[in-house]
Amino acid sequence: MRHLRTAFLSFALCLPQAMIGDSLLQRAAGLAQPTDNPLRNDAGAQAAGSKLFQRECSGCHGENGNGNGRRHTPQLTTDLVRQAHPGTLFWILKNGSASHRMPSFSHLPEEQRWQIIKFLQRPNP
Repeated sequence: MRHLRTAFLSFALCLPQAMIGDSLLQRAAGLAQPTDNPLRNDAGAQAAGSKLFQRECSGCHGENGNGNGRRHTPQLTTDLVRQAHPGTLFWILKNGSASHRMPSFSHLPEEQRWQIIKFLQRPNP
């Protein structure tokens, strides 16, 4: 009986994690259009994206995307983000996710969202 109780408790503790499912990046990859960044060859887009990131994103994700120590705000300077399909990142910026505490940035013009993505997908800083 004790082993059964321990097994049930272990299952119950893991259940919320299983119910949360994949990361927002993984979830968005299944919903996003496979769109390339139209600013991928724009030399000034990364600098503009850096300024926008400071204004719009750094409060949660840290000054350079390295995180701020909060549990629910992931670092954005990972290979996972740099190698993500740009359309996936665009979907996240456009739609946000209440369950992941990510606001929508649909108030920004599309070009500015693409600039932020260009900044996020810069080579290793």
